[in-house]
Amino acid sequence: MASHASALKAHRQSLKNREKNRQFRARLRNALRNIRTAIDGNDLAAATGALKDTISLIDKMTSKGVIHRNAASRYKSRLTTRLSGKAA
Repeated sequence: MASHASALKAHRQSLKNREKNRQFRARLRNALRNIRTAIDGNDLAAATGALKDTISLIDKMTSKGVIHRNAASRYKSRLTTRLSGKAA
């Protein structure tokens, strides 16, 4: 275990950040699950509304560094493609 004050503080910060990032990732997984369920259930109105909220959440997580920007682009692209495929 670290004994310097700065190392102890860094450890405390890492624990807080890990918990915050874990909660963000859980929110993302839930949002993705909800929108995929709506798309698969042909509830396109709900899916369209959820897509806007999900993309906003993905962008927030990218700006905070929780997920990589390429992963964010991949999520958004696959969701919009999936939704537009059902709508057509």
